[in-house]
Amino acid sequence: MPGGRLTVQERQQIALGLADSLPYAEIARRLERPTSTVTREVTRNGGPLAYRADLAQRATGHRARRRRPAAPGGPHPAPHPHGRDDEAVAAYEEQLTTVLMASGLNRMAARVVTCLSTTDAGSLTAAELARRLQVSPASISKAIAFLESQSLVRRERDERRRDRYIVDDELYYQAVIASARANDRIIDTARQGVAVLGPDTPAAVRLENIARFLTFISESIVRAAEQAREVLHTKPATAAEGTPQ
Repeated sequence: MPGGRLTVQERQQIALGLADSLPYAEIARRLERPTSTVTREVTRNGGPLAYRADLAQRATGHRARRRRPAAPGGPHPAPHPHGRDDEAVAAYEEQLTTVLMASGLNRMAARVVTCLSTTDAGSLTAAELARRLQVSPASISKAIAFLESQSLVRRERDERRRDRYIVDDELYYQAVIASARANDRIIDTARQGVAVLGPDTPAAVRLENIARFLTFISESIVRAAEQAREVLHTKPATAAEGTPQ
């Protein structure tokens, strides 16, 4: 297996693999590199949607010029809690961020949700988010504003009167309900069009069908969310508990 830094040609192969939507493991296999090498390379150079081989090569050279030898006996980064593997966690966080982006979130909002979701406490301050994601407080503020508008995070004041942003089990229930209720305005507006255009016209029939369809979907989502809500508050059964005797 080749060692050392990635070459320009390898970075070009990574870019081609990302363009073909190949998983990191497959790109790494073709390069005969560890998956963690590809994960780190993509993560530190814009992520899967913004990665460019030429920019990555230039950024690597710039980082190498800025790097200085660490002082002996200096502080070491704290290990991940529960003995988690740093590289595996980083790879999973990038995977979850990519999936959230595919669902419609912009990259920064997806990174914030990922960061909160993979934190054991499930809550962080804006300063903690900015530090962990290495972005500006303004970027965090903008992402939080959007996520709150979608009911995907909530905020609470801690004992030091700092805003803490939270992702918990109940929040996903609330987000599903909010998503279903977002259809109500479309339904009402569609039915206003029926009155304006005349109930027997083709355009009015089309709008009425849209309203009926969305009403059925919204009611089904709310009903299913209510029925499934208890799942969020019950402990998953272990393999032994779930095995018939």
